[in-house]
Amino acid sequence: MWILATTILASSMAFIDSTVVNVALPAIQSHFHSSVADVQWVVESYGVLLGALILVGGSLGDLFGRRRVFIAGVGLFAAASAACGMASNIQQLIIARSVQGVGAALLVPGSLAIISVSFDEESRGRAIGTWYGFTSITTAIGPVLGGWLVEHASWRWAFLLNLPLAFAVMAIAAWRIPETRSAAAQRVDWWGALLATAGLGGLVGGLIESIALGWKHPLVVGSLLVGVGSLVAFGFVEARVASPMVPPSLFRSRSFSGANLLTLFLYAAVGIFFFLFPLDLIQVQNYSATAAGAAMLPLILLLFLLSRWSGGLVSVYGPRLPLIIGPLVAAAGFILFAIPAVGGDYWKTFFPAVLVLGLGMAITVAPLTTVVMNSIDEDRAGTASGINNAVARVAGVLAVAVLGIVMVSAFASRLDQRLATLGLPSGTMRQIQADENKLAGLQVPRGPGQDADAAIKRSIGEAFVFGFRIVMLICTLLSVASAVVAWLMIPTGQQISGRVSAAHNHPASG
Repeated sequence: MWILATTILASSMAFIDSTVVNVALPAIQSHFHSSVADVQWVVESYGVLLGALILVGGSLGDLFGRRRVFIAGVGLFAAASAACGMASNIQQLIIARSVQGVGAALLVPGSLAIISVSFDEESRGRAIGTWYGFTSITTAIGPVLGGWLVEHASWRWAFLLNLPLAFAVMAIAAWRIPETRSAAAQRVDWWGALLATAGLGGLVGGLIESIALGWKHPLVVGSLLVGVGSLVAFGFVEARVASPMVPPSLFRSRSFSGANLLTLFLYAAVGIFFFLFPLDLIQVQNYSATAAGAAMLPLILLLFLLSRWSGGLVSVYGPRLPLIIGPLVAAAGFILFAIPAVGGDYWKTFFPAVLVLGLGMAITVAPLTTVVMNSIDEDRAGTASGINNAVARVAGVLAVAVLGIVMVSAFASRLDQRLATLGLPSGTMRQIQADENKLAGLQVPRGPGQDADAAIKRSIGEAFVFGFRIVMLICTLLSVASAVVAWLMIPTGQQISGRVSAAHNHPASG
């Protein structure tokens, strides 16, 4: 009872934070008068370190004690949350979010590891199911609660909300969770962790900063070279070290490789969607933060309600058919998101799209995780699950960086076309163009007049929708690519034991 309560609270804290931050982004951008690159860094600084270090977090728990590392992760996450809530500029917020990512990398793998070693084989499935159920509920509530706090208090409470939860988790864990560690634990792959972090950070940094600095800027070129060089070196190191955090031998399994490639494509689409959609709702469609948080509730509830049913599809049809159909349904959802313009009733515009995307993800998530867990030997299940979890998070990080460039370029091009027809003074045009990297957070300059103000605001909204549609169509292609990967690489008759819950790849967990 105490073990479940502690792990549920801790996981909920990390999951809620990921979803709440997306809803808070427009308020953060407005408060600090930030560009979209700054807003991207608020998301990416967390995602890069979590994606790069989550496998190391699991290894540290096995080596030094799961409870000890878990509590350390919660404490670090809480301290970073306090720093986020008190940040006086966007740079401080980004640094604090980076530290949050390190804390999450320690606590997230610890939650299921503690459950796995604390329950016997007979009761473990029910315990994981309970964990998944409650974390799904809190994940669904998180954006609504966070939106209400952003709207009625401050975006800072989206982070400060973590503090009472963290103190409760640390107290209960120290009091009620026994310490465990792995007798077979090996050395931590520090070189792999360092190169993965430098590789992801360099690649993402170069892509994001290219929006403002251009591709030829020394910082952009240097960052991209460091990123690519580090990732190449990471591959060489993992092939040679005694205890690699990403064992290359696992990818000899065709179905494991296929499942991770499918994850990369699909979760790239999901990652950029969850980044841009709240900006669209709040800055363009004029939703309140609470309404924007509630807009995604149907998707999360569908995942929760249909996960057991979708897991059963594998035993009836095998894994390949659900992993073809699910991404194709998700692709239809992304197409529906590309249709609405500015304005319109939620139930007629975004609700159908949310339902279809939620159905597609619900069909996909459980079979995908089951394929991952059954593609390799049981004694390596934890490593396989961690790799797939990391791939899902890295996919989102890279998508926000790469497709963020597409979004800004499309927005700026369309806005320039629209403004050219308005006959604005050259000074006003230059001022607007200088701020185009703020997307819909762009403020209308003073002076053009009431009619011109309204026309500029309309043009900004229409330009954002134009860019959003292009990105949603790219997300559609990524989802279709996921289905093609399943068709080509996932076997039809793979035996399924369904040992592990699909919760860790929940898209809302960020």
